[in-house]
Amino acid sequence: MKIIAIDSSGMTASVAITEDDITIAEYSVNYKKTHSQTLLPMLDEVSKMTELDLNTVDAIAIAKGPGSFTGLRIGSATAKGLGFTLDKPIIEVYTTDALAYNMYGTDRIVCPLMDARREQVYTGIYRFVRSGDGFDLETLLKPSALPVEEVVKKINELNEPVIYLGDGVPVYKDKLDALTKVDHVYAPSHRNRQSAASVGALALKLYKAGRYVSSDDHVPEYLRLSQAERERKEKEDT
Repeated sequence: MKIIAIDSSGMTASVAITEDDITIAEYSVNYKKTHSQTLLPMLDEVSKMTELDLNTVDAIAIAKGPGSFTGLRIGSATAKGLGFTLDKPIIEVYTTDALAYNMYGTDRIVCPLMDARREQVYTGIYRFVRSGDGFDLETLLKPSALPVEEVVKKINELNEPVIYLGDGVPVYKDKLDALTKVDHVYAPSHRNRQSAASVGALALKLYKAGRYVSSDDHVPEYLRLSQAERERKEKEDT
């Protein structure tokens, strides 16, 4: 099964082409450019390099959130446009699930942390459970927007070694070191940000389980109101 996978939920823009259990190509950029400038040129480049006929693709996978509101909207619009044009289903993958999947097979609890501003992080807590000749991702805390102190409290209650990753780590590393009472480490640089290949790998499992939608039905999952919506609500409440 051939999948185009997209993740634009954070600073990193990432596009991958996967086929069954093989990553054919992945193009990731973690630089100060808007994803509207990068995603389609990146997809065009990997398509050319792999001689991809878009009509042979079976599905479009998208990191549906949580994450940057602008990034999610751009990624969602790109996925919906591809899905509509090619008449292919959309496979929606939680961003934090895909980040955790970067650590596939670890015996530690995995805790992705994305900076959500306003003293919060987008997060989830996961572990890998042996299944046949591989591992399944078990969700201990579903994708959430929480203060980092509350996240660490949950980690301490689980009382298991943990690995942290994501762009929230450098923002809150001092707090993580001070508050985490269990053995903790941080993911290495080549695995600590969004990866479309991880989105594609998880998407394959979801597709086989029948968990996909049409391009018309796909919407990003923000978990909380945008800044403009919060400000409007605050005005209405005063």
